[in-house]
Amino acid sequence: MVRVISELPRKQRKARYTAPSHMKSKFLNAPLSEDLSEQYKKKTLRVIKGDTVKVTRGDYAGDEGLVDAVDTRKSKIVVHGVSITKADGTEVPRLIDASNVQITKLNLKDKRREEKLGEAE
Repeated sequence: MVRVISELPRKQRKARYTAPSHMKSKFLNAPLSEDLSEQYKKKTLRVIKGDTVKVTRGDYAGDEGLVDAVDTRKSKIVVHGVSITKADGTEVPRLIDASNVQITKLNLKDKRREEKLGEAE
């Protein structure tokens, strides 16, 4: 996380919003399911497009779907099937914080990610 000396919430928020991109990437970590946690000996992992996640908090708790997009600027993810209806009736994807989901299936098409997980075993 971003190191901030102050405990003031406004300074904590400012540090999060103005953090550099390599630090904002760390805000996109999500807990692994129990099976994956035992298999890879890790508690959390960065969410990427193609992972299957289960929403654990909010109005959509219990819903499961693929990650359609990852917004590093806002530190949010888009889960397939989780959307809100606007006043004019159009469906818009609902942005979810990565800490409010649990990764149930990993996308291992990225060789670097697979190698990194292999080191943990």
